[in-house]
Amino acid sequence: MQNDLTQVRGMVLKHAPVGDYDWVVTILTIELGKITAFAKGARKPSGKLSGNVEPFCYGTFKLYAGRTSYNIVEADIQNYFESFRMDLDGAIYGTFFLEIADYYCHENDIDTALLGLLYMSLRALETDSIDNRLVRCIYEIKSLSIEGEYPGPPLDRRWQDATVYTMDFIVKSSVQKLYTFSVKDDILHELMNVTDIFRKRFIDRQMKSFEMVSSLENNVEKL
Repeated sequence: MQNDLTQVRGMVLKHAPVGDYDWVVTILTIELGKITAFAKGARKPSGKLSGNVEPFCYGTFKLYAGRTSYNIVEADIQNYFESFRMDLDGAIYGTFFLEIADYYCHENDIDTALLGLLYMSLRALETDSIDNRLVRCIYEIKSLSIEGEYPGPPLDRRWQDATVYTMDFIVKSSVQKLYTFSVKDDILHELMNVTDIFRKRFIDRQMKSFEMVSSLENNVEKL
């Protein structure tokens, strides 16, 4: 079996319990796109994969193909995003980002650009240099652009020139430049309105994680 192992690099988007000790894991990978894999014994504290197939884990996974799915045999995690364990706000936003990536990516479809955006966006949440609300807006707009669905500024109302410029910058910039700027509060609120419009237009189901994000942002507005 060792010669049949496939090595992939990617991030765990979600997992669910199977049986008494296993996880079924969804990973967004560079090589194979989004895949489903079983992590046997990973729910045992002493299991070889314990703690290595949690959401946010980014690293290298060795797996073999079974008849209906992949099976993870080894994981070498480069970034656990452990800061989210101490930062509830960051974890809430991060969970929403994972759900967005899971929604847009179809099984076995290669989407390295979205994986790169996801990783850099989670890194941005770990810093204090940029408002988490702006990180969210950038992530949502850039995700639409990567998936080829970005329609331009919504036409149902007039937006400030700075808002339109910011959206254009997000769409046209490399991932490395996305989280290097800030905007004034009035522009941020327009970007938040834009993403609300896009989410209702392009996502055909309620995202549970966004309910927590919305509650968080409403509390920020009251401060």
